[in-house]
Amino acid sequence: MHRYRSHTCGQLRATDVGTDVRLSGWLHNRRNLGGILFIDLRDHYGIVQLVVRDESGELAGIHEKLSSLSKETVVRVDGTVTARGAENVNPELPTGEIEVEVSQVEVLGGAEQIPFTINAEDGVNEERRLEYRFLDLRRERMHRNIMLRSQVIAKIREKMVAQGFNELATPILSATSPEGARDFLVPSRIHPGRFYALPQAPQQFKQLLMIAGFDRYFQIAPCFRDEDARADRSPGEFYQLDMEMSFVEQEDVFAVIETVMTELFQELGEGREVTSPFPRIPFREAMVKYGSDKPDLRARLELADVSDLFAGSGFKAFADKHVRALPVPDTASQPRKFFDSLGDFAVEQGAKGLAWVRVAEDGSLSGPIAKFLTEDDVKALTEALGLVPGHAVFFGAGEFDEVSTIMGAVRVEAAKRAGHFEENVFRFCWIVDFPMFEKDEETGEIEFSHNPFSMPQGGLEALRTKDPLDILAWQYDIVCNGVELSSGAIRNHEPEIMFEAFGIAGYSKEDVERDFGGMLRAFRFGAPPHGGIAPGVDRIVMLLADEPNIRETIAFPLNNNALDLMMGAPSEVDDKRLRELHLSVRKPPQVKPAQ
Repeated sequence: MHRYRSHTCGQLRATDVGTDVRLSGWLHNRRNLGGILFIDLRDHYGIVQLVVRDESGELAGIHEKLSSLSKETVVRVDGTVTARGAENVNPELPTGEIEVEVSQVEVLGGAEQIPFTINAEDGVNEERRLEYRFLDLRRERMHRNIMLRSQVIAKIREKMVAQGFNELATPILSATSPEGARDFLVPSRIHPGRFYALPQAPQQFKQLLMIAGFDRYFQIAPCFRDEDARADRSPGEFYQLDMEMSFVEQEDVFAVIETVMTELFQELGEGREVTSPFPRIPFREAMVKYGSDKPDLRARLELADVSDLFAGSGFKAFADKHVRALPVPDTASQPRKFFDSLGDFAVEQGAKGLAWVRVAEDGSLSGPIAKFLTEDDVKALTEALGLVPGHAVFFGAGEFDEVSTIMGAVRVEAAKRAGHFEENVFRFCWIVDFPMFEKDEETGEIEFSHNPFSMPQGGLEALRTKDPLDILAWQYDIVCNGVELSSGAIRNHEPEIMFEAFGIAGYSKEDVERDFGGMLRAFRFGAPPHGGIAPGVDRIVMLLADEPNIRETIAFPLNNNALDLMMGAPSEVDDKRLRELHLSVRKPPQVKPAQ
């Protein structure tokens, strides 16, 4: 028999009754019922129940040892598989029909008193969990999430290869790149005063692979960005399905990713419905209808721009402002508390309040602002919004961006509260037709709004003849259930177009040559039209696992302050190492606390 095990803890079934077995695992839980000792033994594969029935006979030593060991001690046991009585079968365990009567036990790894329970979610704070992440990962939910992540990556590889993609690696040590976030820098020992940068994304390298003629590339790529944490973004590093294709248009990229995502979410989504095909929603339409460029389409409600209806109105709260309306069917009969609580929610999002009206059976409007609306206003609203008895309408007024943010959140919350929200589905969409440029509100200068390396729609002619704020780009985002999985684009592969686009954003030809000389040099030697995208693996797992926080899908994440509490990173470096790297450290001055 093997030194440590003949079977795993999740393997034994009723067909194994009478078999002598050897098992190894962690002491998960223990119950002593009138001298009969029950032990739950756990390993990667599952849990099996052990039993020691003789407290005083020849098994007394085993009974005493197993009774005294700390939970999470690693043990090896020998024993015989027996059937549980019908009344003791545990249908929640695959091994629930059997138990193992222990005849020998050996301690393989002792355990100190654990800082929190493993066999129950006991509400321990996140900092403690991250400090002892190796223990936290023993918990069923976390173990399941990490294994789901492994399945996601395996299936992505399988599906990309099936579509003719080649997995190719790109450098980790590279030059700084203008991806929009701060780089992590690595000092060079042999080139004093110079630094490598960890890649924010393999963007330039994957484009260079297309120029090199590899046609279809992908990798599960690590990316590094020195940015703050949030629920759907882990500080430090993340992983993405990075892909690029040659001789393609936007729809070719969509076809590949839709196939991968649809199959992935169908196979690992535990029966939840998946949108297919993914709708294409222009950026400006998304901002008006959903108040967001990452709309949660599970909410079956849409916003409407009614600003024109109130232009020059005597109702000063709406007059000459951007006004967005949210009609909600079958809601007018809700109690006043429903409307007030939704108003409180809007205030939490930054609104000063939430105006609303109800539509009565005769088509008239009632509610706090109804008295300010003329008959013409009521008629125009009814026609524009398709109002019928039973509708309630909520309004937001102010600047476009502010109203979009607030009413976008109200749209989703109202759908949830009024029964217009789909549960247990994955609603994908593509956001397309992003503006190429935008105006900086403070300086008034034109700047890139999204990805500066995207191909403008209309090419060089559009750049030279159109108002920059009217130029759209071949850029797109993939969104699922309100979570942006990735941005992508058809790339600008022509130097002349690149110079023109950057010129509009205030860059000289010399600036472009200096900052992007490597790419420009490659473009001048025959670059194919190409495009790609890079959906985030962490966010995919977060959606499939139904986890609200991305750190629950990563084995060893940094905390909110970008600290590794388990390994003590980042750490200080001694003077000898700093001298090797030709560095000195200048710490910020200590601020004295106020007296």
